[in-house]
Amino acid sequence: MTPCTPADVPPGTLAVAPPVPFDAVLYPNRSLSRFGFHLLMAAIVLVSGAIGAVFMLAGAWPVTGFLGLDVLLLYLAFRWNYRQGRRLEFIRLDGTELVVRRMEPSGRRREWRFDAYWVHVTIEDSSNQLTLSSHGQSLVVGAFLSPEERLEVGKALRAALAAHRQSPDGATG
Repeated sequence: MTPCTPADVPPGTLAVAPPVPFDAVLYPNRSLSRFGFHLLMAAIVLVSGAIGAVFMLAGAWPVTGFLGLDVLLLYLAFRWNYRQGRRLEFIRLDGTELVVRRMEPSGRRREWRFDAYWVHVTIEDSSNQLTLSSHGQSLVVGAFLSPEERLEVGKALRAALAAHRQSPDGATG
């Protein structure tokens, strides 16, 4: 099927694309907003500064340096966490293929394609990993999701694949 452009559609008609059986964007949950992060870091700096001042007045000035190091390491840990939060996974069941596109925080993009009829969705009981597999190829998806979210995605994907396999032309609709 070729994409439809506005020039291809006669005036007075509405071009509607066929529905996609499954289309999901997975991304990590971030409960702390940017403002909340700045507020938290300001509170940590103030508390560490006050404690450092007390130690400095008591003559234990080297402790102040270690408190500053703690603040720096905490800041770097939060920055790394926010960077990992830019990870995205796109899962799309369209036509005869299940396509998984992954965008890493570095900007690197990867793509995997599975035959929609043969792909198998497993959710391991011990590790609660969501795995797609077909013809010797397997891929773990949604590793950054909570166990409940992985289970929800797995069930929805299984249902979409089952409906896709039962349709006479291989596509739901």
